[in-house]
Amino acid sequence: MTANEMTKKSRNIILALLFLGWSLGNLDRYIMNYAVVAITGDLSLDASSTGIILSAFFLGYAIMQIPGGWLADKFGAKRILLIAVIMWSIFTGLTAIAWSLAAMIVIRFLFGIGEGGFQPSSSKIIATVFPKEERGRAMSIMLTSGGIVSLIVPLLSAYLLGTIGWRMMFIIIGLIGAIIAILYWKYIKLPQEQTESTGNVGEGKVTTKVSFKELFKTPLMWNLIIAYFCIYAVNWGLVSWIPTYLQKNRGLDLMSIGWAQTIPAITTIIGVYGSGYIIDKLPRGMDKILGAISCAVIGILLYLMFTAESVTLFIGYQTVVSIFIAFVITLLPAIVLKKLPSSITGSAMGIANTGGQLAGFVTPMAIGFMVDAFDGSFDAAFWMLIAFAGICIISLLTLNDQKGKLLNL
Repeated sequence: MTANEMTKKSRNIILALLFLGWSLGNLDRYIMNYAVVAITGDLSLDASSTGIILSAFFLGYAIMQIPGGWLADKFGAKRILLIAVIMWSIFTGLTAIAWSLAAMIVIRFLFGIGEGGFQPSSSKIIATVFPKEERGRAMSIMLTSGGIVSLIVPLLSAYLLGTIGWRMMFIIIGLIGAIIAILYWKYIKLPQEQTESTGNVGEGKVTTKVSFKELFKTPLMWNLIIAYFCIYAVNWGLVSWIPTYLQKNRGLDLMSIGWAQTIPAITTIIGVYGSGYIIDKLPRGMDKILGAISCAVIGILLYLMFTAESVTLFIGYQTVVSIFIAFVITLLPAIVLKKLPSSITGSAMGIANTGGQLAGFVTPMAIGFMVDAFDGSFDAAFWMLIAFAGICIISLLTLNDQKGKLLNL
């Protein structure tokens, strides 16, 4: 069976199963931002230690991005997908037995290693089963999982942490991962991959075979790495620290924070899902321009957020900024899926997403140190996020996506 012979129903089944996996991965990452409030109390940790815990996962995740993409291209995306889900389920469960800061850091780091192969392998599956004109929409559906989970997690975590506690909560999440692994093994059936072309010579197609080393040297990839780093620095900086910020600096309790965060979560879902359709219809070159404009708006809104005089205004600005972050986060993987052949999608996505996950490692930890250094103030942290939005503008505007130049052809 080839990709062209797959039915729409078969594609949608695979998409639904991948969506479940992305949702579970996002659940663990988002719920930790709320669980860490209870964890720091149990383990008697300061803000710097909290930042290290939040960052430990992303270090392992970032380290595994490139190897995970290469392994998916080399040994098959389904095989790496299964290994990733099984490993992260094991270490999610083991989070429940952490007895010290060191134990928590090690477990979360190994959890990141386990999950690291999931995104590049699942992205490769999307590139394998979906035609180019549908990949932006398919990726946007995957990314809406983050918005849906961020909508559910604030209230879910408040309930679970108040009833069964954070240790039992992580055991349950690990068991759900085991069930998803079984579903993947049984129901994900992939077609034979077809070689794609990146250019035309006369009436015929030119087949491009690119080594991993050549791909890593491509200027396009470095633009994407920088853009990924910057937008995810903003995203994870906000996601990981807003619960703590609203509690300590704005005086909200955990349940109030949960309700307050449902509004930005809803707009994130709408923003990501709508972005996929918009990106699929944009003319060449317009995508990166809209991405740069979005980053400029993000920078302005970040300034308005931390200078807002009330919680209502803060949430209002956060709600709007989430839409523009959603667009850029959807745009970047769509560039990989649309501009590069599916035979190297796993490697390309792994390389690009390394930037994003390094941001996930660096930013929460950096914010923790900044908050301690400035006596509990988050102002310096917000200025850092604004600077990242500015760098992302430059990276997108200088991105060269012309045919024939993507891979130094």
